[in-house]
Amino acid sequence: MNNNTNIGIVGLGLMGTSIAAALALKGQKIIAVAPIVSDLDKSAPNRIRHALAECFREGLTLETPEVLMANITFTSDYADLQSCWLVMESVFEDLNIKKEVFKKIEHHVADDVIITSNTSAMPISMLQDHFKVPERFFGMHWAVPAYTSGFLEIICGEKSPIEIGEQLHEIATQWGKEPTLVRKDIRGFIANRIMYAMYREAFHLVEQGHATIADVDHACRNGSQWMGFCGLFRYMDLTGLKAYHAVMMDLFPELSNQTSVPKLIDDIAKADGNGVFNGKGFYEYTPEEAKKWGETFERFAFDMNRLSAKYADELADIPSKSTQL
Repeated sequence: MNNNTNIGIVGLGLMGTSIAAALALKGQKIIAVAPIVSDLDKSAPNRIRHALAECFREGLTLETPEVLMANITFTSDYADLQSCWLVMESVFEDLNIKKEVFKKIEHHVADDVIITSNTSAMPISMLQDHFKVPERFFGMHWAVPAYTSGFLEIICGEKSPIEIGEQLHEIATQWGKEPTLVRKDIRGFIANRIMYAMYREAFHLVEQGHATIADVDHACRNGSQWMGFCGLFRYMDLTGLKAYHAVMMDLFPELSNQTSVPKLIDDIAKADGNGVFNGKGFYEYTPEEAKKWGETFERFAFDMNRLSAKYADELADIPSKSTQL
């Protein structure tokens, strides 16, 4: 990895600015393109500067925000991407919007420049059909906040050379991530397929009257702390695999297999609810409450980063050999 070689990020919303902060922490030079020009005035730079200031305060970097921000060039001109070896798309999860952005990126960069999407669920193989050079395209699915999370999924489409996927995996490791290489494309990839199965069951429990929204949140908050330590399969190993096998035989037939969007979230979204961002979600928030939740979540993310790193270091010398054939 050469930090003096530019990486492009197209889309400077919550996710794009979080990715920019994560790469800036590693001294990476970034061309940050705002398809929505208004993001250039203050919102995007301020969001990145705030993230870097918090990382400096928390000891994740010894460089000041001013030093790191100097490596980011903000622009609305796609032609500025010509100097990049990698361009990451991180715009709204809408196929038509992504298609227009892909067209503009591909028009301005050489054929050997790698282009990735931060899509949360769209199949990479499907998106590849919208490229003149489909082999250059991969998925890179980040988590928020990208600058504290070790999560990153790298997804190969049907036309993606696995060798390039492996190179991206190695580069992401140099960025301090613990990346997963998804070698065979599937909608939603790994983490979201697991998470959305949990979301679906949570909606089912609430809509069928078994629990309230707050009941479900409390149960998950207090019962799933192990997720950040070891993941699903290792947890079953640590707590008795056979017990899970027995429960699955009885429980799986009873779990929700609903394929439509749950009414609970559908009603809120159609009424323009967007959680803490406008005070209307599964809970209601005053501006002060929304600010408090956001700030506390940020501190929690830094604490989790330190805790995850602590235990990862303790287990680093134990190889992970699964029994999968």
